[in-house]
Amino acid sequence: MMQHTINFWPLIGIAVIVIGFIIRVNPVLVVTVAGLVTGLTANMPVLDILEKLGSGFISTLNLALTLLLPLVIVGLLERSGLKEQAQRAISHIKSATAGRLLIAYLFVREISAALGLTSLGGHPQMVRPLLAPMAEGAAENQYGELPNTVRHRIRAMSAATDNTGLFFGEDIFVAFGAIIFMHNFILESAGIQTEPLHIALWGIPTAVCAFLIHSVRLYRLDYRLAKEISALNLVTQSSKEAI
Repeated sequence: MMQHTINFWPLIGIAVIVIGFIIRVNPVLVVTVAGLVTGLTANMPVLDILEKLGSGFISTLNLALTLLLPLVIVGLLERSGLKEQAQRAISHIKSATAGRLLIAYLFVREISAALGLTSLGGHPQMVRPLLAPMAEGAAENQYGELPNTVRHRIRAMSAATDNTGLFFGEDIFVAFGAIIFMHNFILESAGIQTEPLHIALWGIPTAVCAFLIHSVRLYRLDYRLAKEISALNLVTQSSKEAI
């Protein structure tokens, strides 16, 4: 009789899930890491692992629940004072400015998108209820009550920061749809032989340049806000003296 050796190493994925839930790490990240660990210990090719993760995600995706559930949760949190709590939290950090806060968020957003965690940010669940109010709170610590024009500028830059981090960060993720599209339909149809991983790696220099360029814009944002508020204060003071 032939004896077959059973490989128990793939069961490490179960331990990863248990440990991840005990230390309360993001469930999506825990399940993804567990899937990668299980596939690698089972000697599966990396591309096959990513294909299985993607097909499993698509087969269990509930579009209506995905769109409506965050909307309901964010609405309840805002009703309970989420914006006020965010502004109050940032007010305790005296060195925080709108530009510095957005630079930090840009770094986190780009890194998380490069790891495939694109849903960790976004306009409805992050920018509107948390990021923009915190940036406004940081500006209020410096200048006091903000005019509406300044508030709108900060909100617009918050949204632009999220877009920039997501757009250039996800181009590094090897399972991103655009990378697969370029590999299968553009490069291979043109007779160019390459791998999706190589395409993703060549997205890193672009992502770094995008981070540096937008960081400079955010760094200049603080100076622009200071100049704009000073000009508005001068106009207000001149109007009061004229009266």
